Amino acid sequence: MNAPLPEPMFEPFHSDGDGYDTDVVVVGLGPAGGVAATALATYGVRVHAATVFPWVANGPRAHITNQRAVEVLRDLGLEEAARQQATPWEQMGDTLFTTSLAGEEILRLQTWGTGDQRYGDYVKGSPCTMLDLPQPLMEPLLLNAAASRGAILSFNTEYLDHTQDEDGVTVKFRDGRTGQVFTQRARYLLGFDGARSRIVEQLGLPLEGELARAGTAYIRFKANLTQYVEHRPSILYWIFNSEAGFGEIGMGLLRAIRPWEEWIAGWGFDMAAGEPDLSDDKVIERIRTLVGDPDLQPEIVTKSLWYVNQQHASRYSKGRVFCGGDAVHRHPPSSGLGSNTSMQDAFNLAWKIAFAVKGYAGPGLLESYTDERAPVGKQVVARANQSRKDYAGLREWFDHDSDDPVAAGLVGLKAPTPEGVALRSRLYEALELKNTEFNAQGIELNQRYASSAVLVDDTVGEEEWPRHPELYLQATTRPGAKLPHAWLVGADGRRISTLDVTGKGQLTLLTGIAGSAWKDAAAELELPFLRTVVIGEPGALDPYGYWEQVRDVPEPGALLVRPDGYVAWRHNAEVWDIDEASRLLEDALDVLLDRPEHQPARGPIATGQQYSTCSVDITVPMHTPDTAHA
Repeated sequence: MNAPLPEPMFEPFHSDGDGYDTDVVVVGLGPAGGVAATALATYGVRVHAATVFPWVANGPRAHITNQRAVEVLRDLGLEEAARQQATPWEQMGDTLFTTSLAGEEILRLQTWGTGDQRYGDYVKGSPCTMLDLPQPLMEPLLLNAAASRGAILSFNTEYLDHTQDEDGVTVKFRDGRTGQVFTQRARYLLGFDGARSRIVEQLGLPLEGELARAGTAYIRFKANLTQYVEHRPSILYWIFNSEAGFGEIGMGLLRAIRPWEEWIAGWGFDMAAGEPDLSDDKVIERIRTLVGDPDLQPEIVTKSLWYVNQQHASRYSKGRVFCGGDAVHRHPPSSGLGSNTSMQDAFNLAWKIAFAVKGYAGPGLLESYTDERAPVGKQVVARANQSRKDYAGLREWFDHDSDDPVAAGLVGLKAPTPEGVALRSRLYEALELKNTEFNAQGIELNQRYASSAVLVDDTVGEEEWPRHPELYLQATTRPGAKLPHAWLVGADGRRISTLDVTGKGQLTLLTGIAGSAWKDAAAELELPFLRTVVIGEPGALDPYGYWEQVRDVPEPGALLVRPDGYVAWRHNAEVWDIDEASRLLEDALDVLLDRPEHQPARGPIATGQQYSTCSVDITVPMHTPDTAHA
């Protein structure tokens, strides 16, 4: 007779008597799933995040981390850890267009805001710089934070199916190691399961666009190319080369993964002719051509093909199931918008899910997710694909009637003739157009939300855009816009951003010293999810006057900032009466949160860190060396 099994050493899914194994199930542990799991655990929500894979991404994949994504990491307390592992901003941007790394250089473009003409815009727009952090480094950073804050993470766990009802979702999994099928009951299911999303397919979410409209070969290799690039550091080097001139981009690419010894070589191929020859000999020959070194001995690490997608979902949810990331917007890496947009999807959704779980908000708040993020997904899919097409002007000087279009075209490009002048002028125009891919701070930070979670300011008209909205950030406190960054001074005398005194899982009421009515009104409400920050008081001083310049409301006015850093509501007039402030604030909260009447919250958000797992004491047996035979 078998002895009874011992009690479990650890209880991953404790029961609190509510009928749920966990509050939220997250499927997928890429950048989107990682942010969702980390944020939810940080907010004190029970979360189980699962992936079919045995570990994190096995290739560099996404790498550009824009200012908004770094702001997400900053809010989650992970910015510094990311910075320690990333290629720093100053090494990202002297992007070359050349015949090979060792060959004739044609153009350079200072990219990602590193150039003289744009550096100040980027510094002024955010407390965070851009970073280059490849996905295999980003994912462990997020997963470590999620697990350490209480999320339960499961690898080798395949999502199969789900059923949902009015009260929750029953999710079916298969353990990839044993084949055992099991179910789990949760309040909500989040599908961040990638471009081949099973959850999107099962929900029948409407998708627009096309898949696999172009093909690209990517070869990861190791070689020390320091002598070619150290004096002109970048993460992207574009190669005008007749051997790699196929497709929309029509250039080869060398991408620095870890400067300057680990790389990706990329080039387009004709899908109609079948898959390209990726034998070692062919690949090494192509890499040597791109580098311009016939004796180079690259170490081939991996070979892969990927396909250019142009597809987005027009709806991101159905019932209690919500999708995001590559599952709902599928596009090439041009413009570096993929993982950044995915992380922002998760950050937008996580606080809303947390508020719903805790009883702070009604179902209307969750409906705002599609309204806010689906237009962004549509925009970035179009932008990424347009960025590929915009390379055409950079190749107009090619001589396609020659056996070597690049070499022959260079003769005409450098000619001291009227024709040469025209070619060079057109080339610089084409280079200027590429700023919409490589210096597009507006695309990254100018997103505007219109939903039930944003209350329109009727005191102002439609927003006007005096500068190019894709290139330049337009900071504003209009509801639906990201809260502007402005340096304040904290209690310890150090600079802090307006982004640092907001967020962190709570709504923030921002006012000035003259806004005491707002401060008192918020205090009377005693809402666990609402903090008040008075700019001008100790802890949030404005000695530079930077906040004064961007707040757009009078000092006795008020802003209500969401946990994701977006302005939800503002009162663009002076208020001195507490009763008036209370009425205005409560009315705004009722609409914003779709607050359920007479429904008690399920528990306050603690000021310290919260954990979503049940604490179970674990006795670890001590191993003592056997000294008897020493």
